[in-house]
Amino acid sequence: MPRRAWLSAIAAILLAGCSQESEQAPPAGAKPPTPIAQTAPREAPAAQPRPPSARPASVPIGNGFDFYVLALSWSPSYCEAEGKEANRQQCGTARPYAFVVHGLWPQYERGYPENCRTDEPDVPNAKLRTLYDIMPAAGLIRHQWRKHGTCTGLDQGDYFAVLRAARESVSIPPEFRRLDAYRTLDPDDAEEAFLKANPSLPRDAVAVTCDRRYLREVRICMTRDLDFRSCPEIDRRACRLPKVVMPPVRGG
Repeated sequence: MPRRAWLSAIAAILLAGCSQESEQAPPAGAKPPTPIAQTAPREAPAAQPRPPSARPASVPIGNGFDFYVLALSWSPSYCEAEGKEANRQQCGTARPYAFVVHGLWPQYERGYPENCRTDEPDVPNAKLRTLYDIMPAAGLIRHQWRKHGTCTGLDQGDYFAVLRAARESVSIPPEFRRLDAYRTLDPDDAEEAFLKANPSLPRDAVAVTCDRRYLREVRICMTRDLDFRSCPEIDRRACRLPKVVMPPVRGG
């Protein structure tokens, strides 16, 4: 190779090396580029869990209706209002009942089923004895099963298990666990007491009922798995009197 050609080749190699170095490294004294901050994707806020009710983890689930109404009767009102016609098993002086279960009623959004066909027309004595702590009379228990329980899609054992679970899911306000004297009150005050004692109970899921004088029942709406739920049709039937009377608990 001639000397001039050889020198030209050496110069080309040196220029190529300088060019590659200038692409890979910044000039002396140059500030490195500011990195772009990487923002972590924002997570959607977690759904707030609904406060758990006091019901068991699972209950038998009925079918063929939309929801339940748990009817809690102020037993002294029933006994005093019915007088001589009242059930003696419930109203004897040795039976100090306060709020008792009148029934657990399957409901449609409008109306309700009743007196459905069943292969269990009667409630045996052994079953009756397991319910007297919350339902005070054999006739009441049998009537509630025939008229309402038969329309839940549950057998008798499951229906009464759900009924007890429904009762246990409701806290009775302390002031109504026992009365030793007559009390006159606004029915709205009774409703407020139940709302306070049961914080997850919607305002339109409870109705206080009355006759012409007495507070008779507190009715509470529940889903088929016993969560509280709204029920405008039931709520509209609430007592409209300005004042009602709650007689004292009998005996005991």
